[in-house]
Amino acid sequence: MADTKKAKGGARSSARLAAVQALYQIEANNSPAKIVVKEFIDHRINEIIDDTPLEKADTAFFSDIVLGTNERLEEIDALIKSKLGDDWTIERIESVARAAVRAGIYELIARVDVPTSVIINEYIDATKAFFDDGTPAFVNGILDKIAKEKRS
Repeated sequence: MADTKKAKGGARSSARLAAVQALYQIEANNSPAKIVVKEFIDHRINEIIDDTPLEKADTAFFSDIVLGTNERLEEIDALIKSKLGDDWTIERIESVARAAVRAGIYELIARVDVPTSVIINEYIDATKAFFDDGTPAFVNGILDKIAKEKRS
């Protein structure tokens, strides 16, 4: 019997979810970004996640997010640190959530073609794929603060 489940999200939603995973892998394994991007495009993007087919990812958009985030990591991390309380460090943020925040900030500062609300909502949704606690709200808070500073 054929799988009749409708694909979730759009091509950019799938690209963002894959970008969070790729950024996590780059940090966790200290892997070169270009190699991880190629591996994801060749072998991992467009797989079924949790028995749910995803829309085929926009691979150019995926590559831009991952490589752009990686290239601007120092600037992005400085922005994150500026929004954390005195008792928080960037290392204290769970690694997948850190990847989502970094990717979201990259889009906020580099992808002016994408509306702010779309970026924030997409990364909240991406975070919900990994967490069912308060983490999506944390990601929302950081991205909202950066958006107000960078896009106002």
